[in-house]
Amino acid sequence: MNAAPGVVAVTLVTLATLLIGTWGLRFSRTTSDFFVASRSVHPRLNASAIGGEYLSAASFLGVAGLVLTFGADMLWYPVGWTAGYLVLLVLVAAPLRRSGAYTLPDFAEARLGSRGARAVCSLMVVAIGWLYLVPQFQGAGITLRSTLGAPSWVGPVTVGLVVLANVSSGGMRSITFVQAFQYWLKLTALLLPAMVLLAVWSADGSPRAVGGDSWSVPLAAGGGEGLYVTYSLILATFLGTMGLPHVVVRYYTNPDGRAARRTTLVVLALLGVFYLLPPLYGALGRVYAPELAASGRSDALVLELPRIMVDGPLGELLTGLVTAGAFAAFLSTSSGLSIAVAGVVGQDVIGRVGSRLGGVAAFRVGAVFAVTVPCVVALAAPNLGVARAVGLAFAMAASTFCPLLLLGIWWRRLTAAGAIAGLLAGGLGSAVAIAWTLATSEPEGWADTLMGQPAAWTVPLALATMVAVSLLTASRVPPGAGRFLVRLHTPETLELDRG
Repeated sequence: MNAAPGVVAVTLVTLATLLIGTWGLRFSRTTSDFFVASRSVHPRLNASAIGGEYLSAASFLGVAGLVLTFGADMLWYPVGWTAGYLVLLVLVAAPLRRSGAYTLPDFAEARLGSRGARAVCSLMVVAIGWLYLVPQFQGAGITLRSTLGAPSWVGPVTVGLVVLANVSSGGMRSITFVQAFQYWLKLTALLLPAMVLLAVWSADGSPRAVGGDSWSVPLAAGGGEGLYVTYSLILATFLGTMGLPHVVVRYYTNPDGRAARRTTLVVLALLGVFYLLPPLYGALGRVYAPELAASGRSDALVLELPRIMVDGPLGELLTGLVTAGAFAAFLSTSSGLSIAVAGVVGQDVIGRVGSRLGGVAAFRVGAVFAVTVPCVVALAAPNLGVARAVGLAFAMAASTFCPLLLLGIWWRRLTAAGAIAGLLAGGLGSAVAIAWTLATSEPEGWADTLMGQPAAWTVPLALATMVAVSLLTASRVPPGAGRFLVRLHTPETLELDRG
């Protein structure tokens, strides 16, 4: 195996990331720059940045691996991840921006007037952020092991150091430029090799996979359990997007609610284009590299397929290109998640425990915790499936922040007690399901099925708990709730006209 292209690719991506982050540092001077880029990011730039951070290891490597192993029904993952932005566009984007918050805990405290609700939200942000960060570091280990033959610990440590350097130096303002660049790098890194691989497949006479009748192994093929898994997966991916801290925080960087909606529309287009490509690698992998699925190395398909299908220097060059894209995926998503977690840790932990640190200093210390903990977990558990871990993070996000945002934005009678009870019900239910799933090597029966895809019962549980407890504590509706909702739903143009 020639490791030179991979070494060059990783080195160039790392240098480009650091250089762009350093360039962006010139614009990061205030606390607002670090947390929300002073709320001045143009929709097109913001959409590219969201695409850069959202298209994670699960998108770049995991989708192709799932299609290789299980067939076409795994396309529910990219469909759901993209459709989640449609739900976000219709129900959340503009009102969330008009809230004026910096983070999800800020929104909860402003909406409910409760420090307790803020504390629970902070806990959930950190839990979801760390759960989502672990597979990014694991994906980095897979990439460097497959392309360079490096030990598994090299990838997580390298990504962790680069992300920590960028996040702590320039915050949101700096990372915005980095992530926008990385979206287009990832798209190019998949598109150009895919064109070459399709040409090779066509020149070979367009062969089909052996046993083509098993191309699609529907999730519903397992009877009632399979049907449940399908619907639970759809629910998690559709609703989980709006609860991801690193996605939501980017909406605070828009100038106004109208810009937030425009950003979401562009994001839908960017994701739609990108998600055409990983399934293509999965389909070609069924023809040329079925042994990867049999050996449990399906997550490495995108990295190894160019070298398998194309001999000589061209195959090595294409391998280097997809390696660059994969490494950019880990860096961009890890950066966004680290910022979201660092902001919460800096504000709600370091800034409130008697420390003299505040503002940017607290943010930087929070960034150290945000990166170090999941990096250590990834080193301790290197074999957790990338797409599997991300799917669990989506389920937890759908079961906690999705009900909070929907009811907080659209239902005046939500109380702090109801919100806290719902967050705890959804969060604890998801946590139990995640622990059960990670401890189960070979799922069997309904219990493992319910725990493996928990969104179908944890989302209704959280939503029903929030509504029921809020109705039981109706006398404790925040006095300013009606005024706050008017603010969320009043277009900025009307406010300017009234002014």
